[in-house]
Amino acid sequence: MPATTRPIRIGMIVPSSNTCLEPQTYRILGSRTDVTVHFTRIPVTRIALDDSSDRQFDPAVMREAARLLATADVDVIAWNGTSGSWLGSAHDEELVREITDATGIPATTSTLAYLEAFRAFGTERIGLFTPYTEDVNHRVIAAYEQEGIKTVDHRALGLSDNESFARVTDDEMLPGSRELAAAAPDALVYLCTNLYGANIAAGIEESTGVPVLDSVAVTLWHALKLSGAPLLDPRWGRLLAQLPPQG
Repeated sequence: MPATTRPIRIGMIVPSSNTCLEPQTYRILGSRTDVTVHFTRIPVTRIALDDSSDRQFDPAVMREAARLLATADVDVIAWNGTSGSWLGSAHDEELVREITDATGIPATTSTLAYLEAFRAFGTERIGLFTPYTEDVNHRVIAAYEQEGIKTVDHRALGLSDNESFARVTDDEMLPGSRELAAAAPDALVYLCTNLYGANIAAGIEESTGVPVLDSVAVTLWHALKLSGAPLLDPRWGRLLAQLPPQG
């Protein structure tokens, strides 16, 4: 007979060309057996500010992906992509409503997870690090400004091919990260779920004193929070290891 109890199940919708977030999510979970994560992919290959890029994030495509995850009886569904950071939070709020209406399952996105983390931890000033082009960064900065988040400084690596983001090395990220931390933001944000920012989070926090919020870790944190599961080990970002203050 099937077991009457099971681990919490998190469903994640993944950009098709992303090679980071699946292995990184399980790396972050480590030896935990109280949670399992289940993935389905949608076509995403390129990040830019044009219609062909925007069409990759069509809510109808997300809905169908969410329905597939729902057949696995997941407890929460996350769009594990940061497109709402430049398309605007209203885009992702509508996406979450559509997913929940279609499946009956609570949902979030990487962008909404960041906004929840910013609210929870009183983050108002950030240093922004992305693999994107400068114009995408500027759109993100403007969208965050509307949410009351000031970007004190930013770095963009100038890439648009989504597959290439996961090939950015720690050594390529460290100099810009240290420069951003020198501006003493409330947090250093690694914005992209195909970027291995969580790998260097502990070292950056230890050497600079600035908290790190990485997209893969933040999305997992919010999904765990929504499902009522324990949060993360502090090595992936010290803020994400604790319940936020209440009130």
